[in-house]
Amino acid sequence: MLVPKLVTTLRGYTREQFTADLTAGVIVGIVALPLSIAFAIASGVGPERGLYTAIVAGFLISALGGSRVQIGGPTGAFVVIVYGIVQKYGVDGLLVATFMAGVILVGLGVARLGGAIKFIPFPVTLGFTSGIALIIFASQIKDFLGIRMGPVPADFIEKVAAYGHNIGLVNPWAIALSTGSLAILIFWPRVSQRIPAAFVALIAGTLAVLVLDLPVETIGSRFGNLDASLPRPVIPSISFATLTALIVPAFTIAMLGAIESLLSAVVADGMIGGRHRSNMELVAQGVANIVSPMFGGLPATGAIARTATNVKNGGRTPVAGIVHAITLLAITLFFGRWARLIPLGTLAAILVIVAYHMSDWRTFRSELRAPKSDVLVMLATFTLTVLVDLTVAIEVGMVLAAFLFMRRMAEVTNIRFLSREFGGDEGGDVYASDANAVRRRDVPPGVVVYEIDGPFFFGAAEKFKDTLGQIGKNPKVLIIRMRDVPAIDSTALHALGDLVRRSRKDGTLVLLSDVHAQPMVALGRSDLLDELGDEHVFGNIDEALNHARAHLGLPVEPRPAFAAPTVARETPVDGVSAVRRDRPANGEE
Repeated sequence: MLVPKLVTTLRGYTREQFTADLTAGVIVGIVALPLSIAFAIASGVGPERGLYTAIVAGFLISALGGSRVQIGGPTGAFVVIVYGIVQKYGVDGLLVATFMAGVILVGLGVARLGGAIKFIPFPVTLGFTSGIALIIFASQIKDFLGIRMGPVPADFIEKVAAYGHNIGLVNPWAIALSTGSLAILIFWPRVSQRIPAAFVALIAGTLAVLVLDLPVETIGSRFGNLDASLPRPVIPSISFATLTALIVPAFTIAMLGAIESLLSAVVADGMIGGRHRSNMELVAQGVANIVSPMFGGLPATGAIARTATNVKNGGRTPVAGIVHAITLLAITLFFGRWARLIPLGTLAAILVIVAYHMSDWRTFRSELRAPKSDVLVMLATFTLTVLVDLTVAIEVGMVLAAFLFMRRMAEVTNIRFLSREFGGDEGGDVYASDANAVRRRDVPPGVVVYEIDGPFFFGAAEKFKDTLGQIGKNPKVLIIRMRDVPAIDSTALHALGDLVRRSRKDGTLVLLSDVHAQPMVALGRSDLLDELGDEHVFGNIDEALNHARAHLGLPVEPRPAFAAPTVARETPVDGVSAVRRDRPANGEE
């Protein structure tokens, strides 16, 4: 439902809730101030662009979003992407890529694809977020230690090497200031939860520089005075050449923005016991990323830490997020000129804490005890994020996870050879209590029964072919039982088709039994059902065995008294209602 949560929550809105939202919004705005500046600087752009993003995008995400308490703005997850785009395409390229990403996000929301984000495997998400955390930490070493060196290389290995070469150029005053700021960030929450630790560290660090005249680098010494006003909106100029060059970075921004915002919304749902509208949230994120670059802003998404701060301080409607944006605007307009005194060492300490929490190292460590395939995906995504590129990391992580999932699905799909005459075994006592087990029936000589257990996808098709290749001599009738096959794909249908054609040449009749709704619909939509013959598809194993007896000229047996009744199944599959019923051995309805 594409209706903003603001519309829903304003019905029956009370003065008490407005007071709580106002308080929460002001506190979150104060929290967002140092973070917005720090993220902008870490991204390789001016500090004012972080404020523009938090004000414009933060307002739109709250006003149009599908979450009651989501706070939007620049986040640490985008630092790596933004830095890389700025280094390669410049700030103008970043604005165009952000604008394009916004259009993509709106398209995803309108197409109702918000729920598809949940299919991204957790090891991929954990791998790239932990990798981003390490990159953010590494990028702050220069300012944290006050190393007097030129621009920091973008490549992680080169960055570490550059730090090693210039380690003798550290500034003791910067180290003292950064360490003191870090101590405030760690210990202040024990003193007060209402006043944000990042804001206290920012004020303390700025006062220390101002009063003690510390010889450390500040925003003013590196970037000059901060523009204490919002610029006029300008639509980025997009040519076909620019569109082609920036399509990959734009998709990366869009995908990461979608993942981060919906993850934050899910976390918020758990904190307030609510339920967000994922598609509306994507539309809001898209609009925010379309408008933000018009004001010179950065990519924006839902910020988990700021959203949690909002909830903890009583925010329960999007009004709190709107107040947060207005608070930042007021601070920028009235106090922005003082931002030039903020020391970069304090901002570096704030980002070190952000990187620490983003790394989620406890979860990363525990994930190392997960199945080997998940560990491989996580480590591959983490390594590629750090050493290569976030886009490559996500692509490789998703493809690797998909291939490992296919292998896992193939492993859980079992093809059992059940006819004892040909050396088959149904599994001993496991099926002793199963009234429909083949071992409790008389399988005529010359008849072979195979049972497929699990989804019959392309990963299991080769296993199916290999298992069927174990038949020592060609049977007269081959029954493929599919009572435990919930779904089938085109590769598996192709494997069945090959079996039918090959068996016909060898004089073997192929029968299917216990076919569920989705496989039956898939059969009907393919040419295989016509090739196999509808009269050779049965609702249960007893009908299939009786048809085999009739084909061999043997007497037909009555249905076993112990057999469980066959129930008509009517399951909508892709808009089609498929019904399987008992049918006589002659194939007539």
